[in-house]
Amino acid sequence: MFKKIFGKKPQRPTYSREMFIDSIPKDISILEIGPFYTPLCKGDKVKYLDILDQEAMIKRAESIDAQINTSQIPFIHYVSPQGDLRVAKEKFDAIFSSHVIEHQLDLIGHLQQVSQVLNEGQRYYLNIPDKRYCFDHFHKESTIAEVIDAHLNKRTKHSLKSVIEHRTITHNHPADHWRGQHGEVEDVINKIKNAIDEYQSNDYIDVHAWYFTPESFSGLISLLNELGYIDLKICRLHETPLYGIEFYAVLEKSKS
Repeated sequence: MFKKIFGKKPQRPTYSREMFIDSIPKDISILEIGPFYTPLCKGDKVKYLDILDQEAMIKRAESIDAQINTSQIPFIHYVSPQGDLRVAKEKFDAIFSSHVIEHQLDLIGHLQQVSQVLNEGQRYYLNIPDKRYCFDHFHKESTIAEVIDAHLNKRTKHSLKSVIEHRTITHNHPADHWRGQHGEVEDVINKIKNAIDEYQSNDYIDVHAWYFTPESFSGLISLLNELGYIDLKICRLHETPLYGIEFYAVLEKSKS
């Protein structure tokens, strides 16, 4: 699928998060999804959407780490505990998210909502963790069947599979993964038992639902577009830079 889109597999680029953020035009309206305490898009035309408002976000950050600079936490223009983009009552020229898409309960539903608040011909910019170089290393890439199944079953809670997998992870040091030093998952039996108890005791647990590589992500997007589930197409994709943990994708909304 990667070759189908790009003609040939590109050489590994020298690329960075800063370069990707800089590639987003600064004179357009932007919605950043899930900025928490480190918004990456800034400016008068930027608005933010998250699961908590600014006050609650500050309290959460302080509970996680007293050293977090909470002065960077922005005013949250749109608040949705479910991360529902439809709370935004306006459209934008660009949407941005960083390490958000892998948490979505319904990947198709998320991309459909992105399209609803994105102007025609405009773009969705994403920073996405590459499962090969993060704590998801040992988990298999998500399949089109899993993506469609979550959508048609209108998933409102992460699956037990996702919870177990998220609790049985390896280390999160990308340079070591690049060197082939993937570590191992320790105390697997107890971690699985605890994950089952956690799943049965909670209505919602925030975990990774999807695992991507640049190639698998571009393939899924193309299939979803061809199947008619989404009107977004891969516009640009930058492979994970050497010793990096994430890759960068730009999806473009079709014009009517």
